[in-house]
Amino acid sequence: MKNIVIVNSTPRKGGNSEILAEKFAEGAKSAGHNVKIITVRDLKLNFCVGCMYCHSHKKCVLGDSMNELYESVQNADVLVFATPVYYYAVSGQLKTFLDRLNPLYVRENKFKEAYLLATAAEADPAAMNGSVSDIQGWLDCFDGTSLKGVVRGIGVTERGEINSTDFPVQAFEMGKNA
Repeated sequence: MKNIVIVNSTPRKGGNSEILAEKFAEGAKSAGHNVKIITVRDLKLNFCVGCMYCHSHKKCVLGDSMNELYESVQNADVLVFATPVYYYAVSGQLKTFLDRLNPLYVRENKFKEAYLLATAAEADPAAMNGSVSDIQGWLDCFDGTSLKGVVRGIGVTERGEINSTDFPVQAFEMGKNA
């Protein structure tokens, strides 16, 4: 049994990337894994100020929601990032969340596997390349981590439109096999 943390960064409740996050969670739970979903829009989340307080204290100096999340992320076996793609990159909400995980650089982290669930109106799979690069760049900061899979939910604009594609099935299967 694995501990899986899913970071849902869509600002749109019921949005396409949120649907993929939920399907991944369903698949993972069906395989007996523990799943925690962090929904970024529900957090009080400030921007990193680059003070590096976290490197000497293993927590953030900012008084928002992040300090209560570090242990869950640190102790996850698997991290999953769900994001809408804006201008060929992860959402600003996800980028801010990743920046705020800076205290993990000085902690002993358990996670070694990660997945990306990305959605975009663009119909070209290459539209996801920037998002994949964003996540890979973050993972490269941690020894022994790897991006195990990506769902490229392309060609979806309207809320829930992804349900008329096979991308939710892909997310479910990915979660089941995580």
